[in-house]
Amino acid sequence: MAKISTIGVLTSGGDAPGMNAAIRAVTRAAIYEGWKVMGIYRGYEGLINDDIIEFTSASVSNTIQRGGTILKTARSKEFMTEEGRAKAYENIKKHGIDALIVIGGNGSLAGAQILAQEYDIPCIGLPGTIDNDLYGTDYTIGYDTALNTIVECVDKIRDTATSHDRIFFVEVMGRDAGFLTQNSAIASGAEAAIIPEDMSNIDQLANFIGRGIRKSKNSSIVLVSESPKVGNGGAMYYAERVRKEYPQYDVRVTILGHLQRGGKPSAFDRIIASRMGAASITALKEGQRNVMVGISRDEIVYIPFSRAIKYAKPVAKELIDVLAVLSI
Repeated sequence: MAKISTIGVLTSGGDAPGMNAAIRAVTRAAIYEGWKVMGIYRGYEGLINDDIIEFTSASVSNTIQRGGTILKTARSKEFMTEEGRAKAYENIKKHGIDALIVIGGNGSLAGAQILAQEYDIPCIGLPGTIDNDLYGTDYTIGYDTALNTIVECVDKIRDTATSHDRIFFVEVMGRDAGFLTQNSAIASGAEAAIIPEDMSNIDQLANFIGRGIRKSKNSSIVLVSESPKVGNGGAMYYAERVRKEYPQYDVRVTILGHLQRGGKPSAFDRIIASRMGAASITALKEGQRNVMVGISRDEIVYIPFSRAIKYAKPVAKELIDVLAVLSI
């Protein structure tokens, strides 16, 4: 393996709290090794457009507590083409970048995998997504903060639900994964969670109405995954069904949307982002390439891109059972 002297770091896809902590850790761990760090702005789009500057230790000062990403982020259609990736590689060569560290979700790591295959450049991925849907790691950067944000919002919604004897359907992010929905439902004492992993032949709405609404419990909170696999349109779909099929209930919908992405990262997210960022430099020192850094049972692990991207990460059946038992 060629000796590494310069690395590039970028954030891609949806932003997640803790990305700045990861950028900071990557930058400072690389500088500690005597390497040069190039900050790539606006993800793969910035790599194509040469939106690249050198980062120093001072570049990441006072950033660990900030949400979002100081490197900005963007989705790049051009990078999905061979011509776009060729432009990106030209800029990698122009700046003498020997290895690339990509912080993002499934699509971002898939982009790193393709680039590594086509141009034989070592790439290390950090799982930066609030969805917690990447295989091989117990937690992704941003998940814990988003979970706490959702719980805080649901706690406030419950005050109104209780005051007015209403059913609230609260739509939660997570793409095709129900981790945020299921765990925030448990943490907030919600009556039900409707997630893609639990879409069986059972009518989840009828099941919830049957067991969740009782004379002693006229208000309820139901968390619904935004996934297109859930019903035909998330929370709005289920709210409309209640209005038609159970008109005796007063129903409201709250879509939390991008509120879930913002805010200062939690201590947990800052810690795992820092550990993963430092571990990405260790991985490169060891000659590893084309792997995602993860955490399993509080230990750093390295998962090949092919496994991290390919395999599904299911919500444990135990979590579904816990909510069902505790929401009676």
